[in-house]
Amino acid sequence: MSAEQIVPDSEHRGLMARLPQRVRDFALLARFDRPIGWWLLFWPCVWGVWLAGAGWQLVLLAWLLLGAIAMRGAGCVYNDIVDADLDRQVARTAARPVASGRISARAAWAWLLALCLVGLVVLVQLRWQAEVVALASLALVAAYPFMKRITWWPQAWLGLVFTWGAPVGWFALRDDGLEVLAALYAGAIFWCMGYDTIYAVQDREDDALVGVRSSALRLGENVRGGVIAFYALALAFWALAFWLLRHDWLALVALVPAAFQLLWQGMTLDPADGANALARFRSNRFAGALVAAACFVVGNAGLT
Repeated sequence: MSAEQIVPDSEHRGLMARLPQRVRDFALLARFDRPIGWWLLFWPCVWGVWLAGAGWQLVLLAWLLLGAIAMRGAGCVYNDIVDADLDRQVARTAARPVASGRISARAAWAWLLALCLVGLVVLVQLRWQAEVVALASLALVAAYPFMKRITWWPQAWLGLVFTWGAPVGWFALRDDGLEVLAALYAGAIFWCMGYDTIYAVQDREDDALVGVRSSALRLGENVRGGVIAFYALALAFWALAFWLLRHDWLALVALVPAAFQLLWQGMTLDPADGANALARFRSNRFAGALVAAACFVVGNAGLT
């Protein structure tokens, strides 16, 4: 990939460009310049809440949104601390604050703690059942940065971590219907595997050079087919969740818009074009919204 084709890891636009350098570095470390990450973390929370069938729950969702922003930021800080040496070897990530030395590891740990404290404030707003579920994710989060070193499928582990909001949202309201939740969560995992494989195609050359593994490398020339397969499995599990909740074929129609959006991603993906891959990856903010709408319709339109 030529220098002209490298998609920048962070873009200093709008408010971000106006911040003092030191403040900007901490914002970049938490990826506040890239809201797509917390949207992807937040949407599964919405799915769990809305499919649970308790109405809009806007206050709960506001807390979960704050938690998604804070904990996604904390996860990025932790990932950058662990991956600093690797990031220095990859063109797209070499300028990250910790990798470049603009922020020390000690300052990064302090920032991580501050973000976790925000997450703690959100945690105590939830039912104890949801608190236990949320805390259970910490081991998965801690292990994630190391997965790319030991498996070709770190995207599967990220799927476990990044969609944990679905069970948190569900348990915030109810603790029955676990078969519905299991199917919803399984679909979310495959959705994450699909979009993160798309994201990983940007780094295939650098990852191969430094010895980092990914589903994009493992799939080779079959990346597009692999992404389509992941999305097909996601839709199948979501359809199963809807069926288990309602036992009505009409409920499955709610997934049609999301199915078309995910199909568009897979069919138009160009693994050789970093900008194309990034655009498809970012479009999952819209895909997540479509699945959320489907969950609300099925979970709240007087359905049992």
